[in-house]
Amino acid sequence: MKEEPSKIKSDILLRVRLLYVLFVVIGTVVLLRLIWVQFSPEIARNARRLEHRIFSLKELPAQRGAILTRDGEPLATSMFRYRVEFDFGSEGLDSLDTFEEQSDSLSQLLALFFKDRTAAQYREMFRREHARCYRLVNPRDTTCYRSEGAVARFFDRIFNREFEKKRIFDTIRDHRPVTIFPRDVDYAEWRELSTYPLLNWNMGMVYRLAECDERIYPQGELARRTIGKVAEERKHSYGIEDAYREELAGTDGQILRQRIARNFYGRVNHGENVDPENGLDVVTTLDLDLQDVADKALLAQLTSQNAVWGTALVMETATGEILAMANRGRKDIRSGDFTEAENYALGKSLEPGSTFKLASMLLLLEDDGMSPSVTYDTNNGDRVDVGPAKGKNGIRDSHRGDRVIDLRRAVAVSSNVYFARAIWDRYGATGRKEEYSRFLNERLHLGECAGLEMLGERKPEMAATWKGVPDPGMKVVKMSYGYRVRMTPLQILTFYNAVANDGRMIAPVLVRELRRNGKTVERFETHTIADRICSPATLRIVRDCLEAVCTEKGGTAARFFSDTTRFRVAAKTGTAQVTDPTSSANYLASMAAYFPAENPRYTVLSVIATRSQAGKTYYGASLAGPVVKRLVDYIYYREHDWYRPLESSGERHFPQRIKGGDIRQIRRVADRFAPKVESDSRSGWGRVRVDSLSHVEVASLAVDPGIMPDVRGMGLKDALFLLENRGLRVAFSGGGSIVQQSVAPGSRIRPGTSVLLTMK
Repeated sequence: MKEEPSKIKSDILLRVRLLYVLFVVIGTVVLLRLIWVQFSPEIARNARRLEHRIFSLKELPAQRGAILTRDGEPLATSMFRYRVEFDFGSEGLDSLDTFEEQSDSLSQLLALFFKDRTAAQYREMFRREHARCYRLVNPRDTTCYRSEGAVARFFDRIFNREFEKKRIFDTIRDHRPVTIFPRDVDYAEWRELSTYPLLNWNMGMVYRLAECDERIYPQGELARRTIGKVAEERKHSYGIEDAYREELAGTDGQILRQRIARNFYGRVNHGENVDPENGLDVVTTLDLDLQDVADKALLAQLTSQNAVWGTALVMETATGEILAMANRGRKDIRSGDFTEAENYALGKSLEPGSTFKLASMLLLLEDDGMSPSVTYDTNNGDRVDVGPAKGKNGIRDSHRGDRVIDLRRAVAVSSNVYFARAIWDRYGATGRKEEYSRFLNERLHLGECAGLEMLGERKPEMAATWKGVPDPGMKVVKMSYGYRVRMTPLQILTFYNAVANDGRMIAPVLVRELRRNGKTVERFETHTIADRICSPATLRIVRDCLEAVCTEKGGTAARFFSDTTRFRVAAKTGTAQVTDPTSSANYLASMAAYFPAENPRYTVLSVIATRSQAGKTYYGASLAGPVVKRLVDYIYYREHDWYRPLESSGERHFPQRIKGGDIRQIRRVADRFAPKVESDSRSGWGRVRVDSLSHVEVASLAVDPGIMPDVRGMGLKDALFLLENRGLRVAFSGGGSIVQQSVAPGSRIRPGTSVLLTMK
């Protein structure tokens, strides 16, 4: 009877011991597990993986620097664009009432802002995306009460409290981002859009704002080839964008961000966060207005002459800064559109033709010491044998009328025969070819690049030695007037600028400085290639010869500048046949000029390549000349410091002549500027006479449509209106006011009668 309690007690003790052992084992396992978790590399690796899924570093791109004109106008700039990616699965959009109210307003505003779709289409898109982002627990029950619990719902019903419809969702939400704007928007647009419903609140993670850096060109195609572009592959990059890619790029930053939902992150303040450093601004030497004028003048000439390609350059004489560099060409010879497909000014190495005669002039005068009074017979432009150039290979001039001429006349009319004979007699026949090359390369530096290699400048082809040169005699003759050598338009411009700059040759400058936030970081100074390319005495002769091109009768540029009285221009034209069989052009026309000739401030060059076509020109003066003339005139009349200030004498002056026309307009002008006005009518058409006392008399014209009116003294606009209203066919010549009419005033006329008006 006494053993049973001990058995129960022992069972209890056994169970306690077993539990104790079990707890010890479990505790030991837990402890070992904790130790394993603490020191296991796998667990640490998994923890890091989890951390990387939650936290990640994002690169913040730096804003690319801008490319500016000399006055700070943007040629290329970067602008941040914004893209709104909406999260329709956000908790802030759980309320159907709130969502429908806000999305309805947003739909109407977006339809008005973008005008790409209607408000109903926006509304339908919002509802469709909102429904897609949730999965209902009970699709039939889509309503619950704002208050939770039976008691709260009971009092809501007693007091007739409004309740809100709300969908009941499980924990699975689709946070896939949805782009709701039809395009990216800029900062100003985003400032307005951010005030719209759903875009101006913070009820949970509703949307994220994605930024992208977009390169834009405010001036369109203007100087696009010079500006260039940056491609992923360096070989496809060019221009200033490529040459200064590192300075423009800046330094990217980074931020630590935390994952909130799929594709949605928030920024975390952390020591690893680094703000990006934006790129430097590159300030060029280009003048925006002058670049525009050069581009339009070049394009107009290329179009009117149906040419292949062309370039126009303007350089500031004293500094070498390039104020304009326009390039236009056809991508396809059959195409009529001219684009900046290639930088011909830097990358087109060509035989310059007669513009190279400047080098021959300097060679003859400076190296050989030839007198400018030396004469040669040019044989009236007919073919002449010069050295090895004989028979059909003889030298001829494109103009006629000259026989024995001196150096000044030879430059003015661009005589090939004169220069071929002079160079052959002194360097070909006498075996001084090495001296010839040495002077061109070492004294004139024509075998070197001008200094813009990083922007794609091609090296000139100028023989440094005559060893191994086939047919050297013929090459000496051809080089004298611009063949068998190759130079880019920029190198030709640099050469002429040296003559304009009192013999000092300076490298062209296209980039002036680098800036950050408007402050100069680095300034690029003018680099001197040669302090003096010739003596002052030689320079005076050469400059006088170049002026003769524009002033002397028969000078190749006289048609453009012989009547210029306010300032003098020195120039040289060139026409060359293209010998490259792969070229789509047959002729190369060029003109280089600097002005004012007595104190040069600007040097201008235009080069145009064309084909032989009926009714079109290919000579340097008539093809490239109009572009240079347009640029010279524009620069001169823009620079007001060249004009003499007008001083008032205190005397009152009256008009000496007033054009006829509408009597009301005549009286309005005459009443303001003339001391006395007399008129037999206050309306209609009239002729004007101004007497010696500056009194204005207006005589009205006959109103009979069958009578020829007297339109002498009128402007063309008024005369055309008056005569064409009477059914006459009008032709005209000259400019100014009408001085003569082919049908006498007062004659009877019939509709269709032809009338010729002469103006002066």
